[in-house]
This record gives sequence, structure tokens and C-alpha cells, in this order.
Amino acid sequence: MDNQVDRLIQKANNEWVKGRNHSAIEMFKSVLEKYPNGPHSEEALFRLGEIYFYGLGDSSQAVVYFLVTLQLNKRGRYGYEAQKHIAEIIEYTVKDYDQAIIEYQKLIDEFERPESENAEHQFRIASLYLKKQNYEQAIVEMELLLEKYPKNLWAEEAEFRRMEILYTLNRCAESISF
Repeated sequence: MDNQVDRLIQKANNEWVKGRNHSAIEMFKSVLEKYPNGPHSEEALFRLGEIYFYGLGDSSQAVVYFLVTLQLNKRGRYGYEAQKHIAEIIEYTVKDYDQAIIEYQKLIDEFERPESENAEHQFRIASLYLKKQNYEQAIVEMELLLEKYPKNLWAEEAEFRRMEILYTLNRCAESISF
């Protein structure tokens, strides 16, 4: 039985790779009908999110599939990537910066990831506050990155941005105090 569903998932993935999005969608949906729970359904839901986003450009439907993937098993093989896709879609496509901040914070708080990934998410949060022109909170978020991940590659960029913001705000004296 597992062999049969594995073949169906492989066939659906091949269809997607060949650009046959609708055929792949139907195959992944049939996986969900036969196996509504478990690792096969997690992969099917995640792949449906990817197809809707990358193949069809339907970000709202993609987010729905990524959310269902998380609801099914946040700690599963596709949980972190589903959450990351949600954060990026909300930031870059939907441009809801407040919600994007929440989604990136979930990546930091709810998943065990390497420091480098958490530092990058922290930097995204700071950058979102910058996009919102909330300079004070952007500085706070940059300083948080510098405190939590001082040896990370993102720390140098965060320090530069922090000083740049302080300079723009005509608060140069504060740039050396951290």
C-alpha cells in the first residue's frame, strides 16, 4: 500500500516538474483523499502549496495549503518550510508587514533551527520595521540580533543598518554606545 502511494506522489512530482500543474494537483488531491493523515498527506499538502504559489501564482491558495500542512503536523518534515513560505508570501506578495513580523517570529520561537537561520529571521523582522518606518523598533530588533547572535554573518549587516538608522535620525552619538 505504501508503495502505491509513494509511486503516486512521485508521479505527481514528475507532473509538476514537467509543468503540468493541474495534473499534479489532481494527483496530490487523490493522495489526500486516500490518506488524509500522515506523512503522505503532509507532502501532498506542502506540494500543493508550492504548485499554487510557484506554478500558478495563487499566493492565497498557497498559504491555505501551507497552513493546513502546519495544522496537520507542525513538527513534521514540511512544517518549518511551510511556515517559512507563509512568512515570505505575507512579506513579499501580500505586503502585510505586521503579519509578516508575526510569521517570522513564529519561525524563531516555534522551530529548533540553526543560529544562522534564526539570525536571518531576526534580521527580516528588523527590516520589516524599517519598511514600516518604525525606526525605533527597527533599532531594537537590530540590537536584539546583535545580542543573541553576535558572531553570525547577519550581525555585521545589522550593526551597519543600526548605525545607518541612527545617523539618519541624527543620533550619531548613540551608534557607538552598543
